[in-house]
Amino acid sequence: MAYSEPSFTLGIEEEYLLVNKETRDLVRETPEGLMEACSDALEDQVSPEFLQCQIEVGTRVCKTLAEARSELTMLRSSIADVAGRFGLAPIAASTHPFANWKDQHHTHKERYDTLARDLGGVVRRMLICGMHVHVCIDDEDMRIDIHNQLSYFLPHLLALSTSSPFWQGQDMQLNSYRLVVFDALPRTGLPPQFGSFGEFERTANVLVQAGLIEDTTKIWWDLRPSARFPTLEMRVCDVPTRLNDTLAIAALYVCIARMLYRLRRNNQRWRQYPNFLIDENRWRAQRYGMDEGLIDFGIGRVVPFADLVEEVIDLVREDAEAMGCMAEVEHVRQIVKDGTSADRQRRVYTEAIAKGAEADEALKAVVDLLMEETVA
Repeated sequence: MAYSEPSFTLGIEEEYLLVNKETRDLVRETPEGLMEACSDALEDQVSPEFLQCQIEVGTRVCKTLAEARSELTMLRSSIADVAGRFGLAPIAASTHPFANWKDQHHTHKERYDTLARDLGGVVRRMLICGMHVHVCIDDEDMRIDIHNQLSYFLPHLLALSTSSPFWQGQDMQLNSYRLVVFDALPRTGLPPQFGSFGEFERTANVLVQAGLIEDTTKIWWDLRPSARFPTLEMRVCDVPTRLNDTLAIAALYVCIARMLYRLRRNNQRWRQYPNFLIDENRWRAQRYGMDEGLIDFGIGRVVPFADLVEEVIDLVREDAEAMGCMAEVEHVRQIVKDGTSADRQRRVYTEAIAKGAEADEALKAVVDLLMEETVA
């Protein structure tokens, strides 16, 4: 059977937290005029999020990672510029080091008012941010087939992205505490597998027809077929603080999708494993980041993460070269070397304490790091 190659265009969405430059704490209410000024600068590429201290940006559809780099550079710098006029700064991190969720106010918008009503106290704790990457796979059944196989790689992508070690002033000893908070919502976690796009639609429509959700935008799996675009949307990641890390993870995700398409074209496929096993790797990535390795199910043992990275780079080399993003894919080695944002946040905190800082001052030093790296 002849397959038409997908376009593999991509789009990246990032969520940021807005902090007061003087106190380093989160803004509790959006300053009057802030969102209007952001919209003037970025039009429909910026939107409010559930909490007023959050803001979301999204690239246009990008044909290359170079386009995505240009878009995200512009988006981050524009948000920083506008926020700066109000004495604020964005931080690309999935949790704030010391802010309290009880102090935050949700954005008054029909969708968010509905979420607040339906989900109660669970959604009030959603003081978290993420990074989502859309990859266009035009054929619906091919999209689902690749979706089923891609779940295997989600823990690898999560481990590279972690940026939420602190929660309300405490090191929670997890690299991605964000997922602890997010997984309290319904319809989250690893996605189920489907035999066809039709089966996915029929399954989701049970909830729609029952009046429980309006559409599949309220299905928040780690990976999902988008409700609005012909894309696979990867949602498992924390938002990386460094722009180059975001682009590396996005490039790796796109190239993994293309690699799985190549297997399908050659009448091959990636072995599918039960979610029970993949979830164990998801937990390891959430808990340890890159430090303790992930399970290689083929050989049945835990393998150092640096070794897994080399294997994945080799797997997608042909795809990265075809898409002109080899440099972005190889940057994952630099993430392994430098650590993720979570690792750097802990280092700054520990160094500040070692120099005699009190805990609250050490946490403010972490915020300073995040403000600097977000726009570096």
